[in-house]
Amino acid sequence: MAFVFYDTETTGVETSFDQILQFAAIKTDNDLTEIDSINLRCRILPHIVPSPGALTTTGVHPSELMDSKLPSHYAAIRVIRAKLMEWSPAIFAGWNSMDFDEELLRQALFQTLHLPYLTNTRGNARADIMKMALAATVYHPGSLQVPQDEKGKPRFKLELLAAANGFKFIKAHDALDDVRATIHVARLLKERAPDIWERMITNSNKRIVTDQIRSASQFSWTERYFGTTYSWLVTACGSNPNNAGQTAVFDLAFNPDEYVGLSVEELVGLLNAKQKVIRSIKTNAQPIVMPAKMSPVTAKALAIPLEERQRRIAVIANNHDFQARVGQALVDRFKDEPESIYIEDKIYAGFANEDEPNIDKFHEMEWAARHLFSVQFKDDRIKHLSARLLYFEHPDGMADETRTAMNTWLRERVTTEEEVPWMTIPKALAEAREALNSVERDKAELLRDTMDFLADMNRRVSVK
Repeated sequence: MAFVFYDTETTGVETSFDQILQFAAIKTDNDLTEIDSINLRCRILPHIVPSPGALTTTGVHPSELMDSKLPSHYAAIRVIRAKLMEWSPAIFAGWNSMDFDEELLRQALFQTLHLPYLTNTRGNARADIMKMALAATVYHPGSLQVPQDEKGKPRFKLELLAAANGFKFIKAHDALDDVRATIHVARLLKERAPDIWERMITNSNKRIVTDQIRSASQFSWTERYFGTTYSWLVTACGSNPNNAGQTAVFDLAFNPDEYVGLSVEELVGLLNAKQKVIRSIKTNAQPIVMPAKMSPVTAKALAIPLEERQRRIAVIANNHDFQARVGQALVDRFKDEPESIYIEDKIYAGFANEDEPNIDKFHEMEWAARHLFSVQFKDDRIKHLSARLLYFEHPDGMADETRTAMNTWLRERVTTEEEVPWMTIPKALAEAREALNSVERDKAELLRDTMDFLADMNRRVSVK
């Protein structure tokens, strides 16, 4: 199967509220030989305030954000989507992409009125090369050189790990260079740890992972939290009836006799406890699951005699009522969390099936015609996002009162001093002032230019 390796450079790290500024991708064949590529930059959206830290990291000058030679965000996403659709089906892979780049890509698609799940639907699958590198260091030691921090902890930042394994960066934090670095590491993994490479590629398929977890009496699972890698020997103990991509596992280091009688409410507490007896695996996120015989010595359950481990497995496997209660606990775990009021956080609130035919027509129309056509949308999310899109791309076609309302929305969005999850002008200015005290001279100049950009942005929205 073909691979699509991709990376983004962005205005910040809030995946729901920042935007892609540069998108680069390379399509390869199954042997990781390059076939095609795309490298595209775009202008900043009017309601996005760039993080000064992001700009100093990537070296993007604020003047580039408004470059009229660059396409708008909407125009860029249309081109990117068309290319990714052309390359499909494929395995979409990046570095830490599932937690960052993919979420940004999904938001970009969602906020431009496209179906967001491009990388894992229509025959596509997704993989994360950083996860695969982590898997190799645990289950095939020595296959990669992994740099360490001052405390001796392994570092999995792309620029450090790729360089430690022979990749020469032309420009770090450039999306296309980062894609090439990711492919470099992928080739090393495929060559030096072929068993781990093949198993992790298999783990990119949710159905196969689910079948493996349910059929194996026990298996090894590895995750990384806050810079530390952990491995557990576990057995499946239930699944979320409302989410096919979520399975619970029981750590065999613990005695299930103490837990099988717990109520659903008590199991919710157990799932949220600091000491994790039961954990949740996302089977659609390429989990690092391996056969039990490969379990590293750090797995605490290995200290339990085999006969006792087998008894514990049988206790759970034969208690279907316990498994059902665990499944319900997965459902109830976050039921009391308040629903977000922000449109960006509603990306996973179901499909806008009723609007899908009209959305396709919307994208094919001239901008002037889209204003009248958009009133047909039923889903509140689509209504709001289409209004944003029309305001950004063709404000002159709006009724005066609608445009005035959007001007007010924009001004309040970027200048508010309330606590909000996105970057605002006041927050960005404060961040830049604080950073000025500790950065090198070249970055200090960039920060001062960023502060001028922010001040100009404030003036622009104030006169609208």
